[in-house]
Amino acid sequence: MDNWWFNPVMFEIGPVKAHWYGFMYALAFIFGYLFLNYSAIAGRMKLTSKQKDTLAVTVILGVLLGGRIGYIIFYNLTYYFTNPLKVLAVWEGGMSMHGGVIGVILGLIWFSRKYKVDFLKLGDTITTIVPVGVMLVRIGNFINGELYGRIADSYCFHFPSDPSNCRYPSQLLQGALEGLILFIILYFTGKKTKKSGLVSGLFLILYGLFRIFAEFFREPDPQIGFLWNIITMGQLLSVLMIIAGAFFLKTAYKK
Repeated sequence: MDNWWFNPVMFEIGPVKAHWYGFMYALAFIFGYLFLNYSAIAGRMKLTSKQKDTLAVTVILGVLLGGRIGYIIFYNLTYYFTNPLKVLAVWEGGMSMHGGVIGVILGLIWFSRKYKVDFLKLGDTITTIVPVGVMLVRIGNFINGELYGRIADSYCFHFPSDPSNCRYPSQLLQGALEGLILFIILYFTGKKTKKSGLVSGLFLILYGLFRIFAEFFREPDPQIGFLWNIITMGQLLSVLMIIAGAFFLKTAYKK
């Protein structure tokens, strides 16, 4: 296929540049806020407007802080240990989906205790809309020409950072599986089920399975490569997600 051509910068005014990647994050948060305020699924929690605003901020902080800290710990701890000031250089990239999930879970635990709201219902509501954010961020990765796939002979692109090799657009594969398809499954499950924790469990299990599959097409992070010459860090973390999802499903069916 053709060389990658999309400019990652939306526009620039003097020294200020607006990137598509950041715009996708902002768009994801906007969709999440609208879902929280206007969807029938979120309405079941009967939160006040102020509580919804607090929940939205809690989730955003969980995504950003958890994603950044998770990337540092899981993917490049040695580098950031020797370059501590780079921890704040978020514009250079470095976010972990698995870390973001952990950050959101911790935020929901805090919120549920503070406002006496069922943690499982909170989780079911938030995880329903999370795949939309995942899809948008993966599109942002594609536009940036980062986190691309392994070398391929067909259905591939020449990305700017590696123009000599044609690579799978694994970002789009992840956006379709972990984003669009997962959202459809969770949304219709959430509309029909009354079992608290079922949607959260499905999210963790299906995201983990989709991610493990997509990692076979995605180029491993160069600073890590393959673990034990077999699996990637993303696959290992996804296995842990599946185990956690099984626990949520067990809890849902017990209740």
